[in-house]
Amino acid sequence: MTKSLDRTELGLIIALPILICLAFILPKWIVNYVQVSMGTGLVALGVMIQMRAGLVSFGQGLYFCVGGYAAGMAAKFMGISDLFVLLAFGIIAALVLSTILGFLLRRYREIFFAMLSLAVSMILFGLLSSTEELGSTDGFNLPTATFLGWAPTGETARLTLYTITCVVVIGCAIALNRFLKGPIGYINEAIRENELRVEYLGTSAHKAVHITYVLAAVVSSIGGVLWALALGHVDPEMTNWTTSGQFVFVSILSGIGNIAAPLIGTFILEVVRIYAVELSPNTWQMILGTVMLLTIIFLPKGLWSLVASKKKSKKEKLAASAPAAGE
Repeated sequence: MTKSLDRTELGLIIALPILICLAFILPKWIVNYVQVSMGTGLVALGVMIQMRAGLVSFGQGLYFCVGGYAAGMAAKFMGISDLFVLLAFGIIAALVLSTILGFLLRRYREIFFAMLSLAVSMILFGLLSSTEELGSTDGFNLPTATFLGWAPTGETARLTLYTITCVVVIGCAIALNRFLKGPIGYINEAIRENELRVEYLGTSAHKAVHITYVLAAVVSSIGGVLWALALGHVDPEMTNWTTSGQFVFVSILSGIGNIAAPLIGTFILEVVRIYAVELSPNTWQMILGTVMLLTIIFLPKGLWSLVASKKKSKKEKLAASAPAAGE
């Protein structure tokens, strides 16, 4: 029996045509920021689903970079420019690497998981920075994407890539929402609360963490490919600790209460960064730090907690008025 759509999935489906229409209404620079933020938003989603299991990945930039570089290397050395083939290269590279690393990382929790994920990410950063064939610290450019043999140019190419990015991102968000509401999603929440009890019930916490880690890696690699094609460039900064920290920042800023929260939070962060750089080019990091501090103090569960609290108060009002209506 097919599972019906919940409110989050319906909201994402409704948001899809709205996002596509924005490309014809808003200025190009805003649309570009929306497109870029959707790519990085998928990486934030990868961080978010791991946080549901009590795991904080400070090295998620690893798979963001793996996806971008896998697509870039396929284009550079094999002459491939088809978007869907490049996505396949990015997914396969992340799938293989995360499956192997998952056997190590699934054994660790808390700060140990965070530091190990960061260490692996920085190893890749060092390798890419010293590889001249891949542009060293400067990286290299990607060609304009084609689509199943169709090679549009100019504005048509930009709009096509933007539209496909919207479809892929919304599709991934819906799939992850199903995952979180499935057996492993609930097991992850139990692991966050009490892993020992999960093991006593006969469920393998290591296996659940491993699957979640691999899924987060694949989603992050898709974001890396889409981001790289949108900008037409890849470089080692994609896997630097500052980039990975940004994804954690977004997850904390937006909260983990809903699958749409990191996508919205990523765009908010991009907007804050734009105005922070414009207002204070030399100390814009202080503005971001202040926003982070205020969020943690006043909204410890993230911006989505504002939406959740409104829904809760509405339900309480309806529950309070129900007996009165029945009298």
